[in-house]
Amino acid sequence: MYDRILVPVDGSAFSEEVLPHALGIVQATGATLSLLRVVDREEDQSEAARYVGALAADLSADGRAMVARGDLADTVLAEARRVPGTLIAMTSHGHSGLMEAMMGSVALRIVRTGGDPVILYRPRGAAVEGRRQATRVNTVVLPLDGTQVSEAMASQAAGMAQWLGADLVVVEVIAPDVKLAADIPTGDVMESSYVRTRAEEYGKRYGVRTSWEVLHGEPAEAIARFLDERRDVMLAMVTHGRRPLETAILGSVTAGCLHRCAVPIVTRLP
Repeated sequence: MYDRILVPVDGSAFSEEVLPHALGIVQATGATLSLLRVVDREEDQSEAARYVGALAADLSADGRAMVARGDLADTVLAEARRVPGTLIAMTSHGHSGLMEAMMGSVALRIVRTGGDPVILYRPRGAAVEGRRQATRVNTVVLPLDGTQVSEAMASQAAGMAQWLGADLVVVEVIAPDVKLAADIPTGDVMESSYVRTRAEEYGKRYGVRTSWEVLHGEPAEAIARFLDERRDVMLAMVTHGRRPLETAILGSVTAGCLHRCAVPIVTRLP
């Protein structure tokens, strides 16, 4: 599916926290790992090269340091496109804060302008030694909200599961304020019909092991409770949905999951 995992780092411990997940992908798939340090000034390139070179040697990876040519996000995307079959994996922020990341930082600009899927992970201040230990993905979770926009992520989610040798779990969250019409029966059977049908369909279409779950509550919180602090999971979500009158707008849900769930999220524009 991908031949190279490209991890942009900025010299901060935060930016390195995605490395265990990148290493897990490399171990599961045989892809190569490349680290990229981009600086704004020519005079900073030598120090950046020493940093990324030492980190790459520690991880048996390739390392590059380069001066940004224009926008930082454009520089990262250009490096990704230089080698076909590259998947970018990065933290949602490094020196800056999460809110900046969600409102237009390098990570989100890469998602919005690159067009290809990107793996995002929100750093949590992990211990230094933990950044060198691979975290394998055993389950890919695909949240759906009943729209074609959310379902457009199905092929990517199933492809990731197959590539990683993982299971695919399709989930639907029933928000507290969602009301069914009076003549429509409620209960587990009715609620599970949609997500069960989609899970069975994806299993047959993509040839992956699938299961399904119906969750209840505020979407991001319900998904976080479902994961129950698991680390061997990857979420697959679009950056936004198309249901402005309902609570399950995937843009806000994706942001909420990034904040609450200590797992990587593979995301792209719908």
